[in-house]
Order: sequence, then C-alpha cells, then structure tokens
Amino acid sequence: MVAVARTAIAEERAQALRAPFILAPEEDERGGLVKGVIDRKDLVEICFYLKEELGFAHLSCISAVDWKDHFESVYHLYNYKTGMTLQLNAWIPTDDPKIASVVSLWNAANYHEREAWDLMGVVYEGHPKLERILLPKDFRYYPLRKDFAQETERQYISRRRLKTGGR
Repeated sequence: MVAVARTAIAEERAQALRAPFILAPEEDERGGLVKGVIDRKDLVEICFYLKEELGFAHLSCISAVDWKDHFESVYHLYNYKTGMTLQLNAWIPTDDPKIASVVSLWNAANYHEREAWDLMGVVYEGHPKLERILLPKDFRYYPLRKDFAQETERQYISRRRLKTGGR
C-alpha cells in the first residue's frame, strides 16, 4: 500500500514539473528529491514558475560543474509545504559559459553565483555584483575547471606587501 501511494505521489510530482519546461524529471530513489534538466535560456522563466506557482521558496545551493564537453549550473530548490527538493541542471556550452542570474528571485543566489563564477568562470548575466569572493581580486584563472594546469612551481597569486612589513 505504501509503495503504491509513493508511486502515485512521485508521478503527480513529475507531472507538475513536466508541464512547465523541464525536459526529463526523475525522482531520486531516496524519495523527496526530483531531478530535472533544463535549457539555460529558460532558466529565469522556469525558476519564476517554480517559486510563484509551485511554492519552491528556498534556494539552498547553486553549484557549477565542468564535464569537459559542457558546464552545468546546478540549482537545489526546496518546497516547505510538500517537503520536496528539486535539483535543476542547466546545461551550458564550454565555448559560451554564460547563464542568467536568479538573484532577482532568490537573494541567496548572490553568493552562490559569485562563488561559481570565481572558481569555474561561469558568468551569471544580470548579477548585481559579480566579482571575486574567495580568491584575490587579481587572480586570473578558474581553478576548478578541468583544464586548469596544476603546476606546482608557478605562482598564481601575486605577492602582496603585508601590513606587518612583509615578514
């Protein structure tokens, strides 16, 4: 009986998400987590729908992933009423690593998008203050990319004079 009810709930969730653009919703075997792949050009429209119509009020995380042939911007959204977590994966081509910002929908996206840009180089267009958050301002590389050379003798970070006199 529980398995039947769980299957019906999973199908209902998938139907609600399938309607508004998500290409391939699938429920995680652990339950409570639904994954979906979207086109990056639809991101803001989909996120607006998810927040305003389906009640995904909480953005808990944005991560960027380098798959060598493409990037992904991964969003984790939570619905407090249903207890459902939604993972959205937006594909981004490596030759044009740009995607729209969702800061206008969730203020929490501010720091997550800055971190993803800082470490992976994915540009979040429309972000109010896209600048380095973890690395020094003069750092010119994106260290979490697969093509980042891991050379030990190269000094990536410029030497700065410390307030202590450089000791």
